[in-house]
Amino acid sequence: MENRIRELRKEGKITQDDLANAVGVTRQTIISLENGKYNASLQLAHKISAYFGLTIEEVFIFEEE
Repeated sequence: MENRIRELRKEGKITQDDLANAVGVTRQTIISLENGKYNASLQLAHKISAYFGLTIEEVFIFEEE
């Protein structure tokens, strides 16, 4: 699943550490999400989307197979 986390983070001048702390995960989790090596749980996706003031669909790109 693709996402816009890196793009949104850079637009807002937010560090990986700041985002990780805000949503209660490690910096490594944010790195893995940005690199597409980890898919966020629904709960984490909600926290990240709320942090940016967006819907889950605006942050995470779900591709149907």
